[in-house]
Amino acid sequence: MAQLLEPGMFVRHPSQPDWGLGQVQSVVGARVTVNFEEAGKVVVDTQVIDLEWVPGA
Repeated sequence: MAQLLEPGMFVRHPSQPDWGLGQVQSVVGARVTVNFEEAGKVVVDTQVIDLEWVPGA
């Protein structure tokens, strides 16, 4: 999924719905930095977690 993500896109963390909507800040290989509404900046390894893209958010 990381190869499809780019900065500015909105995502959700499938196992942390309480983090709210997140905006992708950067993508470096499989590591994606996301700024979530309730959790702040989090680096997600997309080889372990498959972030859910939120189109039109």
